[in-house]
Amino acid sequence: MGACPHKADAWGQGGQVQLEVRVASAGELRSLQGWLRSDPEARRAATIDVRGNAPRPGEMGATLDVLQLVTENGWSAASFALALVAWRRTRPRPPRVEIRRGDTVVVLTDGSDEEIERVVRALEADRDEDGGQ
Repeated sequence: MGACPHKADAWGQGGQVQLEVRVASAGELRSLQGWLRSDPEARRAATIDVRGNAPRPGEMGATLDVLQLVTENGWSAASFALALVAWRRTRPRPPRVEIRRGDTVVVLTDGSDEEIERVVRALEADRDEDGGQ
């Protein structure tokens, strides 16, 4: 009973959760990937990969497009949102972060407490509709 009460609120409730995260540039995307991979909780609970698109005509190589996270019950939406806010604070000009979970898209722009709550509620909404509280 020393466990964090939010662990019971982890997304997915037994299922897999897939998120896509977009930022303005490939450099920022790689930075975020490194930040999340250095976080022990994220590294333990999620698979974190950068996906790209096929090159457009006249371009060489794939374009880094999205950071994909796949997690099971080991990581809460609140922990994820706080990790994003912490990373943004390390950036000289904190970028806009777009997070997609299924049909739900939420944007992190200022990292305020209200915004973090909104992000967490949006990311957990699918679970709530499927029978959670």
